Amino acid sequence: MRLPRWLARFNRKVTNRILIRLAKRPPYCALRHTGRSSGVEHRTPLNSFPDGHRFVFALTYGPSADWVQNVLSSGTAVLEYGNDEIQLTSPRLISKAEAWPVLPRIARLALGVLRTRDFLAMDAHARSQDRP
Repeated sequence: MRLPRWLARFNRKVTNRILIRLAKRPPYCALRHTGRSSGVEHRTPLNSFPDGHRFVFALTYGPSADWVQNVLSSGTAVLEYGNDEIQLTSPRLISKAEAWPVLPRIARLALGVLRTRDFLAMDAHARSQDRP
């Protein structure tokens, strides 16, 4: 079950401004990406799930969410994860079957209740710890 679009708009205007402050506390993170039409840099708060040299993201609003389309269009993003900035490349949609083993049990439980079936994986490159 994808969350409704009105909730996405509300979160973008209200909730995300609060959650972005949690971005330094994994599993929370901020994903910096460039708007595919505007060229403006955006910062989206997310939960991320590291898996070796990649990160997996649950697409609770589905693959048509603006941030997902921006990342798929540009092929790159920067993940603010703890004090690290991690360059991410090669975004690709992955199946629930591929993503599920990566997720902690509590995340599987929550995403199972939401019936989330869409996930995005990106390869991690070049970590830096230059953020304050």
